[in-house]
Amino acid sequence: MNLHEYQAKDLLARYGVPVPRGLTVTSADQMTGALDGLGGSRWVVKAQIQAGGRGRAGGVVLAEGREPALAAAGRLLGQRLVTRQSGPDGLPVERLLIEETCEIARELYLAVLVDRATGRVAFMASAAGGMDIEEVAASRPEAILFSQVAPAIGLLPWQGRRLGFGLGLSAAQIRALQGVMSGLYRLFTECDANLVEINPLILTPADELIALDAKVVLDDNALYRHPELAAWRDPAQEDPREAAARAHDLSYISLDGNIGCLVNGAGLAMATMDLVKLHGGAPANFLDVGGGTTAERVAEAFKLILSDAKVAGILVNIFGGIVRCDLIAEGLIQAVREVAIQVPLVVRLEGTRASEGLALLADSGLPLKTAEGLDEAARQIVAAVASKTAGEGR
Repeated sequence: MNLHEYQAKDLLARYGVPVPRGLTVTSADQMTGALDGLGGSRWVVKAQIQAGGRGRAGGVVLAEGREPALAAAGRLLGQRLVTRQSGPDGLPVERLLIEETCEIARELYLAVLVDRATGRVAFMASAAGGMDIEEVAASRPEAILFSQVAPAIGLLPWQGRRLGFGLGLSAAQIRALQGVMSGLYRLFTECDANLVEINPLILTPADELIALDAKVVLDDNALYRHPELAAWRDPAQEDPREAAARAHDLSYISLDGNIGCLVNGAGLAMATMDLVKLHGGAPANFLDVGGGTTAERVAEAFKLILSDAKVAGILVNIFGGIVRCDLIAEGLIQAVREVAIQVPLVVRLEGTRASEGLALLADSGLPLKTAEGLDEAARQIVAAVASKTAGEGR
């Protein structure tokens, strides 16, 4: 689960990481009170959306005086901000973070994440703060420093010193860095985070370290342990289909293709999408209905796929291990009858009671094809979609 910047900074402050003073507003009418509360004559007005690249898209404004600040708020609130990460439709700006300005001597990058290769929590740092870390990693990988944390021991002081030396910090600055790293590590482990990123982490002329921007991603699987944080989810920032899938315990991610995929099991779903791609098609989604799925959940998943206007065909690939294929077939029949299907549908059932499931589909009279193997199923749906789109002149 992604957090907004203001929420991420709230967490950072709780764990002793310095952040700029700031207030949030949800309407232009609240701006005067926020500016009075912060004081001063210069502020940063930040659109709160869960996508990077806000600054380049005009979503972060340095306001010199009240009128520019009020004008920025009036322009940003209520619009959909399009950034390089938001997609072409952009994301709605329903809240602004108004912050005091800070003096900047240097900009650094600091993050905590899980190193999948070792299964350990790792710190990643760079002197190239304020830049896209992906670009730095690609062009100057030597500029990125790593320090892994042993799970049985935890973060040790020497690790902060090592990163500080690598960043070219003084003794006083290294002590400040150690404090920031300690807070980040506790936040990461206690809140079950997947990523905590500060970019930039600024160094002020007074040798203070301040998180000027922050990103926090929490592990969805652990949110049951953090009801307060789970309540911070902002559905307006998510794909509506993904939010609907979560309500039915389905794992759904929208993709750019036109072949909808309904599969039980994450690994099988990945293999299914790979085969669709191998045979010249493009998956429209990742959709895992789970190993112990029911006919009702399959019906909801089917409706979810069809709610995507770009879907030109659907491939259903079910392996009946725990689940019974005849129950899955009942769910498919129910869904197809409830939704007027206008696209090709290919179904592959294998495993427990597969023959009974295939018999149900054959007797249903529905406009669908069945396949004996996954490779055959992928070939069939790719060919059917190609034929359909060619016939429509697309």
